Amino acid sequence: MNIFKSGVFAIALTVTAVSNAMAQSSLPQVAVLATGGTIAGTAAQDTQTTGYKPGVLTADALLKSVPSLDKVAKVSAEQVANVGSDNMDNEILLKLAKRVNELLARDDISGVVITHGTDTLEETAYFLNLVVKSDKPVVITGSMRPATAISADGPSNILQAVTVAADKDARGRGVMIVLNDRIGSARDTTKTDANSVDTFKSLGSGYLGTLVNQVPHFETRIDKKHTVDTPFDVATLSALPKVDILYGYQNDSGYLYDAAVANQAKGIVVAGVGAGSESRFVLPAIKAAMDKGVVVVRSSRTGSGHVPEDEAYLGLLGDNLNPQKARILLMLALTVTQDPAKIQAMFHAY
Repeated sequence: MNIFKSGVFAIALTVTAVSNAMAQSSLPQVAVLATGGTIAGTAAQDTQTTGYKPGVLTADALLKSVPSLDKVAKVSAEQVANVGSDNMDNEILLKLAKRVNELLARDDISGVVITHGTDTLEETAYFLNLVVKSDKPVVITGSMRPATAISADGPSNILQAVTVAADKDARGRGVMIVLNDRIGSARDTTKTDANSVDTFKSLGSGYLGTLVNQVPHFETRIDKKHTVDTPFDVATLSALPKVDILYGYQNDSGYLYDAAVANQAKGIVVAGVGAGSESRFVLPAIKAAMDKGVVVVRSSRTGSGHVPEDEAYLGLLGDNLNPQKARILLMLALTVTQDPAKIQAMFHAY
C-alpha cells in the first residue's frame, strides 16, 4: 500500500511538473535589459529612501525579487549598463537602442522591458520611441525607492512592466512608461516630483491605460508618429549631434549661447519662459547662433503646453515637447537633415 501510494504521488508530481512546463512554454518571451538606477540601488538602512547608491544590483538580482514573473512570461535578463540615470549618455543610448532592435527582430521575443533610473527615464523612453523599428511592445520602468527599502516599489513596477510587454494588446502603441499602476506614452509622460512614488504624469494628453490587479486596461492611443513610422535609424550611428538646452529666466545673458556655439553645438533648445518666450537679452546671441548654422528650437520651461508662432522670437517651434524631449528629437533630426523646414515638420509629426 505504501509503495502504491508512493507511486501515485510520484505520478501526480510528474503530471504537475509536465503541466507547469507546458504552461511555461506557452507564455510569451520578454527580454529585460537593465541599465541601473534607483531600482537597482541599495542603502545601509531599510528606511532610507534618499542617500542610497544607485546601480548596484544586477539584472538577474532584480528579476529574483519578483518570483511571480514566471506566471506572466518567460523572462531573460541582460545588463546593458549599471549607472544612475543622471550619468546616462549618448553612447549608452545608442548601445541600448541597437540591442532593443536586435532582440525585437527575433521571432521568439514578444517584447522588451528596460529598467532605468527615473531622473532621465523619460528621455531614454522618447529616444527609443523614435528609433525602435518594431511594433512589438517596449516598456521602460524604474522605481523611486531603492531595492533595500521596506517600501521598495521596484518589484511591483517590474511585474507590471513585464505584464504589459507580454500583452498582445500592447503592440503598436509606441514605447511605454509603466510605473505605479499607470501606462503612459514615452512622448507625453514626464517625471513631476523629486521624491513621490506617484511622480510620472502624462500632462495634457492623459495615460494610455492603467493596471488593475496586475491586468492592463488600455484606453487610448497617441496620434503622433513613432517607432516604425519615423525616419530615424541608429543602426550605423556611433555618435549623435551635440545639442544643448539653455534655460530662460529673468535678466538672463547671451554668453551661454556663445559658449554653446564655441563648443560645437549643432543645435540649441531654448527652455523659454511661459510659452517659449525669449528675453531681449538673449535674442542677439540666438540670432548669431542661427547665422552660424546652429538649429534653435523654442520649448517651454513650464513642462507642458504648446509653443505658438510669434514673430517676436527666434527659432523653430518645439510643439508641446518639454525641453529635454525636444533635445532628443533635435539630435535625431540632425542625423537626417539640417533643413529647418524639414526639422520643423518633424517636431509637429513626432
